[in-house]
Amino acid sequence: MPNKRDPLLIDLGLQGGGSHGAFTWGVLDRLLEEEWLTIEAISGTSAGAMNAAVLAHGHAAGGARGAREALENFWRSVSRAAAFSPLKRGPLDVMMDRWTLDSSPAYVAMDVMSRLFSPYDTPFAAANPLEEILSQNLDFGRLAEAPIKLFITATNVRTGRGRVFRNAEISPQVLMASACLPQMFQAVEIEGDGYWDGGFAGNPTMTPLIQECTSDDTILVGINPVERPGIPRSARDILNRLNEVSFNAVLLKELEMIAILRRGATRIGDAEAEHWARMRMHLVRSDKVTELGASSKLNAEWPFLTMLRDEGRRAMDAFLAERADDLGKKSTLDIDRLLNAV
Repeated sequence: MPNKRDPLLIDLGLQGGGSHGAFTWGVLDRLLEEEWLTIEAISGTSAGAMNAAVLAHGHAAGGARGAREALENFWRSVSRAAAFSPLKRGPLDVMMDRWTLDSSPAYVAMDVMSRLFSPYDTPFAAANPLEEILSQNLDFGRLAEAPIKLFITATNVRTGRGRVFRNAEISPQVLMASACLPQMFQAVEIEGDGYWDGGFAGNPTMTPLIQECTSDDTILVGINPVERPGIPRSARDILNRLNEVSFNAVLLKELEMIAILRRGATRIGDAEAEHWARMRMHLVRSDKVTELGASSKLNAEWPFLTMLRDEGRRAMDAFLAERADDLGKKSTLDIDRLLNAV
């Protein structure tokens, strides 16, 4: 790639996926090396919300370098906290160099118990280690004033609708709510309402990136595959695919809406519709992440996280090598084909 490019304003959409969010860390780490790309806003859910908040916080303090350092410090903190967790790979998986937790006795026991009992059935609620990690790594006063706009989605349990929290509203509770898996943790209470993982309502939510931002280029970092070959047959694989489908549903609907407005904008003559139609969508993903088992989303061993980081850097590097010339000019994600599937 040429060393000098015209500056370009971009937005980011970051999906959730537990420990697989370390892949997104790698994508962001590589992206932040590109001085010609300026991040205007980030929409994030679950692990994507963590990456978004940490990046914005670090960037406010020290620019791109500060953001990269903040992301590494955050994921190191996650790994250190996991060192005391019983959720570790079984001896066979370690010997076979597999990252799955499928043969971990603690994971198997937790998987069975989560299908029989809710977090409210136990005499004490499972403590979420993220609260301490977030408090140690983020100054929420600084985050409120960060120049990068944040849109963090959590799902309101009562209404079933997503709520998007912006910079000044973000707290440890908001970020934990965005990543709250209802099978593992009690709902996070915010202003009298309980909230679950934002993936049920938007993974991530695209609307504010268009309605509240000026950038016409959005880079999606995908973790949950839209398409997966074959039919899942085991109970675990069926549940995993069900979660992938439900977590992608709202995102696909928003992309379909963009495609529809793109086709009809010239006839509508509405400024907002034209802005939707101008949106250029891009996707960074990896088959290697898709092939990882669902249980590995709870694996926070440092070698696993750094492997995902390196894969994220590789994926972003490949995207830039192939698509950098298209940024600011045209979409590299063919959202129009979504209309052919409905």
